[in-house]
Amino acid sequence: MPFKTITREYEGFLEDRKSRFLAFLVPVGQFEVRLEELRKEHRKANHIVTAHRRLLGNGRIEESGKDDGEPAGTSGMPTLRVLQGADLINCAVLIVRYFGGTKLGGGGLARAYSGAAQDAISNAELIPFQKFATKTVSADFASSSEMEQQISRLGLTVVSRDYTEAGVKLTVEGPEDDLARL
Repeated sequence: MPFKTITREYEGFLEDRKSRFLAFLVPVGQFEVRLEELRKEHRKANHIVTAHRRLLGNGRIEESGKDDGEPAGTSGMPTLRVLQGADLINCAVLIVRYFGGTKLGGGGLARAYSGAAQDAISNAELIPFQKFATKTVSADFASSSEMEQQISRLGLTVVSRDYTEAGVKLTVEGPEDDLARL
């Protein structure tokens, strides 16, 4: 199944019986920083529910859903299921809840949190996920220009160039599929 991901933050919103749910869909690398910012920014919020999915180096998926004080299973897991259903990877959703005075019940909470997450995803520009890797390639001086042109055509990034007596050694970064063609 082809995964999708995002490159920047997107927001969503849902209101149910005066409770407000502010959803933030972020790249997983920004998760911890964004959580701290939201805790400072929304000090009066009752809860900040989170869910994330990350592809590990060995191909396994690390994922979690945290309820942050809401009744167990009513917020974090429904939010995680929305990420799973959208085939998102290397993404996190943080949902800030302001209580509106009326209890929503377990089902109402699950619908509200998953609805806020879905709204953020529907506002997002989803792109196909590509696993990035690094590769080192070598060439003699005569063919180094041709190799640099091939790297450029493939849209890869040269991370470093090391010149030796025999030629040049390049460390190149990019999508695994494109690196395999180099």
